Amino acid sequence: DREVNKDIPNYYKGNLKATDPDKNIHVFLDEVKQSLDAKDRIRMVDVRSPKEFTGEILAPPEYPTEHAQRGGHIPGAENIPWAQAVNDKDGTFKSADELKKLYESKEITPDKEIIAYCRIGERSSHTWFVLKYLLGYPNVKNYDGSWTEWGNMIANPIEKQ
Repeated sequence: DREVNKDIPNYYKGNLKATDPDKNIHVFLDEVKQSLDAKDRIRMVDVRSPKEFTGEILAPPEYPTEHAQRGGHIPGAENIPWAQAVNDKDGTFKSADELKKLYESKEITPDKEIIAYCRIGERSSHTWFVLKYLLGYPNVKNYDGSWTEWGNMIANPIEKQ
């Protein structure tokens, strides 16, 4: 019951200029491969569910066709599902002390470079935010390709637990 018209709106021309990805917050496949032998300096955190981490399932049940060809995780990664950073009752972030205890218990510490990943980079961006802005870790990056890229590359090493 609203008025409809066929007027074509006019929009002003913007001046947005695209830039390359910010390498201070993103890592890509080659950097992840190079980090495999640097566990003393670089720590990986896999924020997927435990069943995804172990390779029992290839993707969350709600995305049955959006998965990698192989299951498992990047060698040396620690599994800290992203949702562990929020309170069950209301979805708010846990306290800084609780978050610090959660990550430090798995050797995810501010003195290391931290690379977070998930299936396609969206859940790991949540963990990136927690580590970077709530805990103040100075060197946290998100692996954009995440498990979808890693698990689909046959030559990449994987672990299953």
